[in-house]
Amino acid sequence: MEKKVLIITYYWPPSGGSGVQRWLKFVKYLPQFGWQPFVYTPENPSFDVKDESLLKDVPAEAEVIKLPIWEPYHLADRLLSLFGKKERSDRENKQAVSAHRSWLQRFISWVRANLFIPDPRIFWMRPSVAFLHDFLKDRQINTIITTGPPHSMHLIGLKLKQKNPNLRWLADFRDPWTEWGLWEKLGVGEWGMKRHRKLEQQVLTNADRVISVTPFYVERLEALSGRKADLLTNGFDEEDVEHIRYLRTAYFIIRHIGIVNEQRDPVPFMEAFTMALTKDKSFREQVRLEFVGEVYAPFKAYVEARPELQPYVTFTGNVSHDAVMDYYGSSSLLLLILTGYRDPHGFFPGKLFEYVATGIPILGIGPDPSDAADVLQKAGTGVMIAPEEKEQLVAQLLTFFAAWKNNPHVAAKPLSISAYSRKVITGDLVRILEE
Repeated sequence: MEKKVLIITYYWPPSGGSGVQRWLKFVKYLPQFGWQPFVYTPENPSFDVKDESLLKDVPAEAEVIKLPIWEPYHLADRLLSLFGKKERSDRENKQAVSAHRSWLQRFISWVRANLFIPDPRIFWMRPSVAFLHDFLKDRQINTIITTGPPHSMHLIGLKLKQKNPNLRWLADFRDPWTEWGLWEKLGVGEWGMKRHRKLEQQVLTNADRVISVTPFYVERLEALSGRKADLLTNGFDEEDVEHIRYLRTAYFIIRHIGIVNEQRDPVPFMEAFTMALTKDKSFREQVRLEFVGEVYAPFKAYVEARPELQPYVTFTGNVSHDAVMDYYGSSSLLLLILTGYRDPHGFFPGKLFEYVATGIPILGIGPDPSDAADVLQKAGTGVMIAPEEKEQLVAQLLTFFAAWKNNPHVAAKPLSISAYSRKVITGDLVRILEE
């Protein structure tokens, strides 16, 4: 293969979670379009979720290059231990915004937001640029892609572009940078945000193409940069969902797959769920609710404090992506939570497309109209209801339950999902690469 591209990413298998899926799947399918992928990633990254099952998706044609990274997290861990704290410092900002943080945790968050700019992986930038400048020349690679967060990956691309203006650079934003919803809770100050904005503008101005994952994020990047940005959504891998084994279970099983944190607040749904338990005896006797993935402590405490919920709610920890397919197969209803996001109308999680591909009914809790509601409407597999519409939520829950009781089939068939195939979206990426 003569067409080569280098992807610079912090998240790569055996790292698990949503951050790794997007570019793992692009790399998987790029060789089928005549492109040889090279992946540059840390040798010793600090991440919380590990999923060895994802390694099978790395194609033989891909060359993965790793360089050691130094991250300040072990210093924060030591500081916490000196003050008698048993927990590790937060790697993925899951507890960094909790209202129950100690003064030391708040201080560490402030340092992260104001001094480690744009993020604690910034110390990897200089050695990476030195290594990759020669590597790209040696391998005759003329195109690179950086994906963030962490947005320090974009600064590697920026420095490489400054060293070699003929290098073609695509900057992919999986989440916002300066418009990220957690900056205020992390304690970013005016000086820190000014620095973030300056770096963001340099990336948006110097990249040859800017890419993001939702129509709203694309619009915001265009407004910030004054230039066109490209939409490449996340998607589902047909090779994953074709292995789902659908089972008719004795219970009506509602499942939420993925992280639950302060940005993804299920409490409005739980209030409606409690009302449905009270309203319908048959529903109460046959329903089960399961959260598969990491769930933050305050929400677990919310459930544990309510005896009326405890018999129905189960928390399952992180599982492999392969295991997620099994959970899909025995689900009766999939739960999508957008409550709590800064811009919920412009956000959809990557799992939304897997949800849609399963054909299982989906209940979304969030704004309508919104980007996610539009996906559900086009696919014909679910509905989006605003969190304040409790009576409507209860009615919809009981409607899904009644349909499940009366329908011997396991899952409905989605109407229009081919556009969200990972392979199809890789073709869209290739068109951008070849323009």
